[in-house]
Amino acid sequence: MTEYFDFTSPLLETHRVEYYGNFQKNDPIHWTPYGYWVLFRYDDAHTLLRTPGVSSNFPANPNWAAARGGPSSPAVKSAHQWMLMQDGAAHRRLRGSVGKLFSPRMLELMRTRIPQIVSGLLDEIGDAGEIDLMSSIALPLPTTVVSELLGVPEQDREMFRSVTEPIGQLIDRVVSPERLIAMNKAEPKARAYVYRLIEKARQGEPDNTLASVMVRADDDFTDDEIAANTALLYNAGYETTSNLIGNGMLALLQQPDAMRALRDDPSLIPTGVEELSRFYPSARFVARILTEDLKIRETVIPAGECVFVAFDAVGRDPERYPDPHRLDMARTGVKSLAFSAGPHHCMGKALGLLEVSSLLTELFRRYRSIELAGPPKYHGHFNLRALTELPLRLRK
Repeated sequence: MTEYFDFTSPLLETHRVEYYGNFQKNDPIHWTPYGYWVLFRYDDAHTLLRTPGVSSNFPANPNWAAARGGPSSPAVKSAHQWMLMQDGAAHRRLRGSVGKLFSPRMLELMRTRIPQIVSGLLDEIGDAGEIDLMSSIALPLPTTVVSELLGVPEQDREMFRSVTEPIGQLIDRVVSPERLIAMNKAEPKARAYVYRLIEKARQGEPDNTLASVMVRADDDFTDDEIAANTALLYNAGYETTSNLIGNGMLALLQQPDAMRALRDDPSLIPTGVEELSRFYPSARFVARILTEDLKIRETVIPAGECVFVAFDAVGRDPERYPDPHRLDMARTGVKSLAFSAGPHHCMGKALGLLEVSSLLTELFRRYRSIELAGPPKYHGHFNLRALTELPLRLRK
């Protein structure tokens, strides 16, 4: 096979399934002369993500940092502190404290709170015939949930979302000049705001918000570490779930048998949501840097190489999922990699799945018909499949 995988190929928009399928079938452990490898099979991706000898510390790479404003730029300095970009003991230190935010006790509390938020949002919609799912529900629901977890008051949420969103784009493979400027302008604003949350946490009574947990942790976290990871979690906490809501609903509209299955048997919804994440993952790619040689099947990828996982492809791998292009709400053992795996698996996965499950349950209970009311519109984001508009027609 002489074709090389190209992140900028127009086929990724017009013939995505066929483009990925070609590599998946003919060259699943794919090397490109552009300086990276790409994995297209589920088991291969699973091996990479669970291998101890891989790194996520991209800010330490001079070329990566230079493309985002240099090592002293606000965005890169923040990324150096991110749990997402740490390895080994440094990663475990941050994850241990941040993980307290997603304890079983907190999840149980959210099993009551999330349906209340969902009901409130749908009460505001009422009998409205047409809505935009993204602005009416898909964005407000996870934003409210993550704001309550992090202690961001209602009057500040839109502001904080607007300053954390550009920072999250530094994980894209290529950052445009416009986004580079935006992320480095936004980071100091986000940091200054979290400093105020930290001061409030120090002066107030202990609670379950991230700032309160980290200022009282056994580890001596700096204010910059707390600020960087609060901004990271805020962005990741709403964006991934918002995208899963939009993409999942669009998938159900495209495959009516799947939507009918959920209506007929709501007990399928919790596992069905993971099937939706397999079918249309929120993130298209994730990358790792090898710190030692890695053998995958019969291929040895040398230490120092950058390896991408194509989530769109691994979620449609026929070796892992029979009839992979069909949404099967009764499919068992999905174990989607859309939330990653290994040391960096998403701690908020259970919370995100709960949010989507609660929303679908209530939507199907309230509305006998959900139809597409216009063309969906997408955000021009390289790494995220993010809808900006999904017009729906609801009938009670």
